Amino acid sequence: MMSGIGIIRCEKNMNRCPLTGCLRCLTERKEGFVGYEDTEITGFFTCQCPGDDVVNLAKILKSKGAEAIHFCTCLFAKKGENGWDMAEGGFCDKLETIIEKVHQETQLPCVKGTAHLPKGYEPLVWK
Repeated sequence: MMSGIGIIRCEKNMNRCPLTGCLRCLTERKEGFVGYEDTEITGFFTCQCPGDDVVNLAKILKSKGAEAIHFCTCLFAKKGENGWDMAEGGFCDKLETIIEKVHQETQLPCVKGTAHLPKGYEPLVWK
């Protein structure tokens, strides 16, 4: 069965990242998308700081068929010399609060992570 996936990314990265890695991992069901039988992109949105619009964006993704929403890795990790690392954080300092709100309002599984997962990181899932 096909799983419709919505992706939310950060405005601070939208002019540098075309989501190539996220879309490749979604299609190949790797990294943050492991465990799905089959996937298709329902859509993606760019969250604008301070995140006040993200619940409405998630509701639109749900109305378009998203069965889960993934939040890009760049929101909580940074690319360094040795790959992606969570030590210095990412673009969003209130990501977990935002994910919790999205999950509560949409009742969809929300996943913290897409592509470029930091070494040893298992994606957190709000179910």
